[in-house]
Amino acid sequence: MREKKTRERRWNPSRLRVGSILAALVASIAVFAAMIQLERSILTKYEKGAIYTAVKGIPKGQMITEENYQQYFREQQLDLSCIPQTALSSPEQIAGLTATFDIEPGVLLTSGMFQELDAVLAGMEKPVVAGFKADDIYQVAGGVLRAGDRVNIYSVKEGETVLVWAEVFVQQVFDASGTAIANGDTITAAQRINVYLDETEVPEFYAELAGGSLRVVKLLK
Repeated sequence: MREKKTRERRWNPSRLRVGSILAALVASIAVFAAMIQLERSILTKYEKGAIYTAVKGIPKGQMITEENYQQYFREQQLDLSCIPQTALSSPEQIAGLTATFDIEPGVLLTSGMFQELDAVLAGMEKPVVAGFKADDIYQVAGGVLRAGDRVNIYSVKEGETVLVWAEVFVQQVFDASGTAIANGDTITAAQRINVYLDETEVPEFYAELAGGSLRVVKLLK
């Protein structure tokens, strides 16, 4: 009789059911935790970030300012995995940048496509903007100069041509009436040109200009 009761205790169906329920519960919790982890991984992978793209073509040399950047820049949200580390993504990164080459519409914008004005003026003790007017457009590369161009300025005297200023940065150009010419304008001839010079170079620059001896050559690279 005792042996029968002992066997009954050993084989207890209710205990088996409880154990199965607990095992199923533990398995469910493990699966749920795995799904949560997978969801987090997927969400992290496709997390969005901001980047600027070109609304329209940005001509080489175009200066970007707080006033005009919305004409050229549009913010978009993309997967972080698609955004390069050098991407432009905030207005603070933009002001004072100049396009180093023609940029097509829709291009993702990065810092490598632009140069900072500070870099252009590096090495000048006191940079200033000096302007001059060319009576003959062939004195200034046929009038094709635009803001952002680099030019060499030569002095021609007694049949001798001498390089006086190398790789001078063109700040802005104007037509004969003084109207600013946009960088995207490939037709209007530039006859009034502003360039960046060091203040110490200005007296010599205008002395050479008054003598009518200056010639401007546009650098292509």
